[in-house]
Amino acid sequence: MSDKKCAYCHLNILSMGFQRKYLKFLLLKKGCINIFKNSLFFVLLILTCFNLSGCSKEIDHHHNEEEKTVPLKKQTIDPIQNQIETMSLDEKIGQMVLVGFDGTMYNNHIKEMIEKYHIGGFILFQRNIQNSEQTLSLINAIKASNSKNNKLPLFISVDEEGGRVSRMPKEMKKLPTNEKIGEVNNKNFSFTIGKVIGLQLKSFGFNMNFAPVLDINSNPKNPIIGDRSFGSNEKIVHTLGIETIKGLQCQNIISVVKHFPGHGDTAIDSHLGLPTVDHDLDRLKSFELVPFVNAIKNNVNAIMVAHILFPKIDANNPATFSKRIITDILRNNLAFDGVIITDDMEMGAISKNYPIGQAAVKSIQAGSDIVLVCHAYENQLAVLNALKNAILNNEISEEIINDHVYRILKLKKKYNLTDASIQTINIEHINSEVYNTLNEYLN
Repeated sequence: MSDKKCAYCHLNILSMGFQRKYLKFLLLKKGCINIFKNSLFFVLLILTCFNLSGCSKEIDHHHNEEEKTVPLKKQTIDPIQNQIETMSLDEKIGQMVLVGFDGTMYNNHIKEMIEKYHIGGFILFQRNIQNSEQTLSLINAIKASNSKNNKLPLFISVDEEGGRVSRMPKEMKKLPTNEKIGEVNNKNFSFTIGKVIGLQLKSFGFNMNFAPVLDINSNPKNPIIGDRSFGSNEKIVHTLGIETIKGLQCQNIISVVKHFPGHGDTAIDSHLGLPTVDHDLDRLKSFELVPFVNAIKNNVNAIMVAHILFPKIDANNPATFSKRIITDILRNNLAFDGVIITDDMEMGAISKNYPIGQAAVKSIQAGSDIVLVCHAYENQLAVLNALKNAILNNEISEEIINDHVYRILKLKKKYNLTDASIQTINIEHINSEVYNTLNEYLN
């Protein structure tokens, strides 16, 4: 090995803290002496050794700093998901059921549904409403009870379509039927009707309305839809329906359109029996589904599914618990990512043909998010218990339940729902708005 190579082969050792001893050894080493005869080279070598030693430490220091300061990959925090993770199974199931009750005052039925079953919401009917003062007091009492017992606000819902399907107190001025609005066929009129209905509902503390009807009244023998529809023309129905949706939404009222995939061509009232419609999917897409497709494109947030059997699409299950209709068509084909709600499970179409608990389970399995049970306490318990047992028996996974609850909580958050009470209601102002609207478009 040459003298020069011998010197360089020891530089690494010099950088490890043995500079003095090793330099002395190096100077005495016979094979390396000649290198250091040149004093300038010697000085440069010494300086280089010390610099390398310092550089080695500096490199190690920077390397350690880099290891310490490498930023962690940011994780997006989803507050809804976090909230679901803190919920009990009973709380999750409760969010997926919406119930009615008897009476005009806060009672034990309401109390138990809130405190024990953590119910997601209530629906009020004419049987619950006497006058404006009583209605306001009842809704405030329900909300106050829920705010003390649950972290999530309630859906306070109603069927307020105008015309013959109205739940408002008698002192409130009535609105025309959808059929009448369809005859006028004015988008501004339809929007204003939705806005006025929204004002009425918001004034009492309602936050969800099962309206408008998007069924096309194509069957003159239809015993249930009739003047609840905007008409027999699909374009008029979807155009005016969308405006009513927007009017409701501008008052922060959730519009639940109905009755998917279309109740307009039935000859049986689903309150009494199970209607059958013999249309295939191509026919539905070209006609019955048109208003719903356009409503989805215009950001409707919730859809009610009807109790109707479509044998050419699903020969075994009515739409209410048909996976083909709810998941394949509505959720996947039409890309609806909002909340899906059943029609009342106590209607004759279901109650006369299926055990209500079993029907509720099948509906959730098919893709519904919320089961509506409008009347009997025992039926509501049957649904709640059936859903819980189905989860415990692995008929429905809790992961699927979490997906349903996520959509429900997302909707409540979107509309910023609260259980805050409302102190007063100005009936004269609301009636004046209704009067001005009707006077502008009907006179």
